[in-house]
Amino acid sequence: MNSPIVVPYGNKWKVIVIIVPTISIGVLREGVARAEYTGIFLTCFPESHMINNTSLQTFLRLSQKNLESQFQNELISGLNCSPFEANAIIDLMFSIYSPFLSSNGSLLPGQMLFTVLSVDNSPSLSLAECKMITVTLTMDKPEEDLQIRENSGVIALRQHRIQRVANEAFMQDGLLGAEDLAYRLFNCGMRTISRDLADLRSRGIIVPLRSTVHDMGRTISHRAMIVKLWLHGKEYSDISRDAFHSVSSVQNYVDKFKRVITLVQEGYDIHTVAFLVKISARLVEEYFNLYKNNELASHRRLELDSFLKKKAFTTSPHGGTCD
Repeated sequence: MNSPIVVPYGNKWKVIVIIVPTISIGVLREGVARAEYTGIFLTCFPESHMINNTSLQTFLRLSQKNLESQFQNELISGLNCSPFEANAIIDLMFSIYSPFLSSNGSLLPGQMLFTVLSVDNSPSLSLAECKMITVTLTMDKPEEDLQIRENSGVIALRQHRIQRVANEAFMQDGLLGAEDLAYRLFNCGMRTISRDLADLRSRGIIVPLRSTVHDMGRTISHRAMIVKLWLHGKEYSDISRDAFHSVSSVQNYVDKFKRVITLVQEGYDIHTVAFLVKISARLVEEYFNLYKNNELASHRRLELDSFLKKKAFTTSPHGGTCD
């Protein structure tokens, strides 16, 4: 530890300032955008004298020669902020821009940082009110992309990249929209993206976009598509991998589908079923249409029949256990 500096303060008191750097002043810790210090200690003494310490004064001067101090001074002198307000603004800035200021070199070739909507936003919120997060997207992965381009062409490559970036954003708690894909990432028209998404849906591939995860717009519900895969005989683990949902989420969708079919067969109307199962009336209709219009795998038919018979004995006339 360096010797302290005693500075005269008025006629009787002096202030000793001790600054101990965590690592070394002006050097960033790995993955940390701001230099850290253990603390500043102020001690008062009644005697009047001064201790000269050129080494510590040098470190004090050096510690002020950084962008953080410059930004703080501009906030205080230019915008008339208090030191407390200036520090609060700087802390907020670092919390938002830390992915860009980090020096850990986490981005790989072909990757980019991209601002998207958080998956936690309610569908009822406008875009201006939504929470944004920064995610890492892989726009170019030569070991995959070149082979797809060579064997299947440009359209197949674009569809493959659409799946990749959408799933990467979703795995980082973010959601892309069709407009993000068209105008910000792939520089093409909305019709092109719509055709790609429709082609992927026709092959049973679910792309986790804002319109599908939150069931917005005119796209088919992602819940109904997951149930359809289950009806065709796929196991929970396979559906979870293909649909990029957790196994527990898939099980929850299938369970609600079974309860919907049970209540409909007992004679409840769509809106009552929606209220009891706590889903939308539109989703109730989708589930019942899936049940009527799809050929069920034999073991799924047996499983569903067994569930319906069991519930027929345990459900009360007013919904009972299906609440």
